[in-house]
Amino acid sequence: MNIHSDFAERIVLQTDALVWQASPQAGVMRKYLDRLGDEVARASSIVRYEPNTSFAQHAHDGGEEILVLDGCFSDEKGDYSAGMYLRNPPGSQHAPFSKNGCTLFVKLRQFERSDHQELRINTKASDWYPGLVPGLSVMPLHEHQGISTALVRWAPNTVFNPHVHPGGEEIYVLDGVFHDEFGVYPKGSWIRSPRYSKHAPFTGSEGALIYVKVGHLA
Repeated sequence: MNIHSDFAERIVLQTDALVWQASPQAGVMRKYLDRLGDEVARASSIVRYEPNTSFAQHAHDGGEEILVLDGCFSDEKGDYSAGMYLRNPPGSQHAPFSKNGCTLFVKLRQFERSDHQELRINTKASDWYPGLVPGLSVMPLHEHQGISTALVRWAPNTVFNPHVHPGGEEIYVLDGVFHDEFGVYPKGSWIRSPRYSKHAPFTGSEGALIYVKVGHLA
């Protein structure tokens, strides 16, 4: 299964408009963002657990990255409410479930082989740091070998400098409305820009909160 698997292409998706697809596990649905492979795949997806849904114990050979969007996601190590950011490194295993249902942003098999860090970050309680321009705040989540993941909070009417992403950039809009010279991206938008892409992002009166990953499309 190849979905948006040409990483030289710029892809923009409104995830609210995508159709939920059944997974092999009853009660778990998926919206595909990009995918290279079948059930064992390099993939980015929005995943929904219905209440009282569970998975059998399984391993993630290529690692798993999760941002909990709503509800409560759980495994044998704990409960993770909206805003929790999780990294399960290659070779890790768990038996996930959700008692009351949840929605997740999930990236599979996208770890560097040398990245063995397990993370559990509550983004509702973590520190923000000043960004490169007034009105921008950054919450670093993970960094390894030039690949960086962060939440970025944009105050209303913030303008960033035109810049290039040599290793590509991926954005998921968590709240508000994000802009650049190519378009307008409301909450739920997913943007994947290829290596050496350039843009000049900004916000209007709504401001925005975005998940950003850079350097991983090299």
